[in-house]
Amino acid sequence: MEVPPDNDVLWAHALHFRHGDGSPGLSGVSLGVREGEILAVSGPRGSGKTTLLRCLSGQVPVARGEVWFNSVPVHTMGPLTRERLRRDRFGWIDPAPVLVPELNVWENTALPLMLRGAGRRRAKATALEWLERLDVGGAARSRPHELRQAERQRVCIARALAPAPSVLFADEPTAPLHRADRRHVLRTLLAAVRAHGVTVVLATQDPETAALADRTVSLLDGRRVKTVHLPPVSETTGTEGRAACSLSA
Repeated sequence: MEVPPDNDVLWAHALHFRHGDGSPGLSGVSLGVREGEILAVSGPRGSGKTTLLRCLSGQVPVARGEVWFNSVPVHTMGPLTRERLRRDRFGWIDPAPVLVPELNVWENTALPLMLRGAGRRRAKATALEWLERLDVGGAARSRPHELRQAERQRVCIARALAPAPSVLFADEPTAPLHRADRRHVLRTLLAAVRAHGVTVVLATQDPETAALADRTVSLLDGRRVKTVHLPPVSETTGTEGRAACSLSA
């Protein structure tokens, strides 16, 4: 068993993962993430970015390899311990906004805090603060179906940040947004995490998004590579074009 470096809040060694159909998701990926660092994981669709984030966050167990958080082995944890770790120390943002339709915006944002045991008044105050930072404070009492997709995604980002996670995993967090919204939300997100010292692992296909991170790790076909040249993203959809990716080994 390898010993993780003292200055890495997240550390992974020789990760291997296979999907349910037997196809490889990760093949020997190793990396370290320093405390307070914003790390971009780049690569084309299907390269293993989401799989890597899910393994690092304990959502799925790795087939082989090691994952450590603050020198604690995540890869040896049982399902309930991993779930508690995700609830108490990690935040997650999906590519598409998913909110509880029966709850209004501030209730959605406050939900992780209340699940941790925070009182309703304190959870609401924290939720409203983050909604204001993400420019959706005016929609605090609205239901999710009353919001535009870009507004719903801002709410999801506020919900992930409200519990003050140690590590935030962001899987293409601005993919559903138009370019102008994408830039504004991303800069707001990164400013907030830097101000609060949150470590971020950010999966992205967008070179402009990756350029805002402190460091970039590139994946191709489940393996870590030196460079992946990505095509530009669409102005409206946030998805990559059809141009082929080239690789420097």
